[in-house]
Amino acid sequence: MKNKEYNSIYILCITLVATLGGLLFGYDTAVISGAEKGLEGFFRQPEANFEYTTFLHGITAASALIGCVIGGFISGFFAQRLGRRNSLKFASVLFFLSALGSYCPEFLFFEKNIPTGNLLVTFNLYRVLGGIGVGLASAIVPMYIAEIAPSKIRGTLVSCNQFAIIFGMLVVYFVNYLILGDHANPYVDEVTKAYTVPDQWTILHGWRYMFGSEAYVAAVFGFLLFFVPKTPRYLVMIRQEEKAMSILSKINGKEAAKQILSDIKATVHVKSEKLFTYGVTVIVIGIFLSIFQQAIGINAVLYYAPRMFQSVAGAEGGGMLQTVIMGIVNIVFTAVAIFTVDKFGRKPLLLIGSTGMAIGAFSVAVCDSIGLQGIVPVVSIIVYAAFFMMSWGPICWVLISEIFPNTIRGQAIAIAVAFQWIFNFIVSSTFPPLYDFSPMIAYGLYGIMCIVSFVFVWKWVPETKGKTLEDMNKLWAKQ
Repeated sequence: MKNKEYNSIYILCITLVATLGGLLFGYDTAVISGAEKGLEGFFRQPEANFEYTTFLHGITAASALIGCVIGGFISGFFAQRLGRRNSLKFASVLFFLSALGSYCPEFLFFEKNIPTGNLLVTFNLYRVLGGIGVGLASAIVPMYIAEIAPSKIRGTLVSCNQFAIIFGMLVVYFVNYLILGDHANPYVDEVTKAYTVPDQWTILHGWRYMFGSEAYVAAVFGFLLFFVPKTPRYLVMIRQEEKAMSILSKINGKEAAKQILSDIKATVHVKSEKLFTYGVTVIVIGIFLSIFQQAIGINAVLYYAPRMFQSVAGAEGGGMLQTVIMGIVNIVFTAVAIFTVDKFGRKPLLLIGSTGMAIGAFSVAVCDSIGLQGIVPVVSIIVYAAFFMMSWGPICWVLISEIFPNTIRGQAIAIAVAFQWIFNFIVSSTFPPLYDFSPMIAYGLYGIMCIVSFVFVWKWVPETKGKTLEDMNKLWAKQ
């Protein structure tokens, strides 16, 4: 870029490495969408010594989210004690171990391909382990990017993390599609209601390859993290100001770096400020941003996309191809947010997103109530997801990464992210029985939450476009 006071190439390289954590976030959370049917078939085999119910399947499909909650809660501790970069290294190790463990949960302790209750518990523990990695990455990657990025392009760069998340989902949708190939997933016959397993390969091997494929990306992420710096804000907090100055100079140039370093020192001189030093309002807003990002129901779509597309459209191939198409649309609309967030601001995009998502959700509900299948409900689901990707998906992370003052950022982001994963788990684990009971009620509920989120943003959320991270201290000190 010409006529810019910052080192674009250096910033871009750092951001690309950091956003691999976002890619793994998307990969790990969405891999279940292609694997869950084969996994269900595996644990419903006649050889199983227990009954694998719909409830257990919902818990298993969402078990990684338990780890995400844990990872979110401990992210503040790790960010403060280990630093942002080293915390991401730890997360990469968790991703790697979880991928291998989910691929072969029988390792050392169980007989291969014999489903038992203890094996189910072990599999879920491996998924929880990966979830802890996701929870850490979800909080620390945007924090890391926000603390590296110049204020003028911070929204764009943090939004790149959401792009990486969605790209990770698209990659795993495509990988799952290729792994499944000509094989068929188990299904419930709509007429006889009988559970049918047409292909043993799917339930014995397919889901394993899907989970195991993540290990390659995790290894690359962990390796590349050795080549990126610690954040200047963290270095100042641990009194390594010379190193902070060096990194700021590489990013912004020496003259700008001096002023930025001075501003940082003025806002982090009290390293251990209390969480509510700037009042309750900023913490509550951060928490509700996280809650609404999940309560509007997006992850019910992302995690169960193939199952839903097969249901609403009778899609061939178990809905996997339609899921890939939705992933491509999601990428395009996330790019819209990246190119507009620092021009239009955060609030306008959130308000537009809530409106579009409400229209998409209510449309799916109406289609179900009148028994309409085919292209209309499919397009409605894609519209619903697309509006999320241009708004609540990336913009929530942008706001959470920048809205809190420097001295409480680690603690506050940890709390906000933990609430996000708690509600992610609630929505994801309750969706299968709720959807089986009535798709109309499920999507009607999500549509209502979209309207409530619109009101919340309109009344409570401040615009942070163009403000430095140090400006947040002044913003909330006035409240």
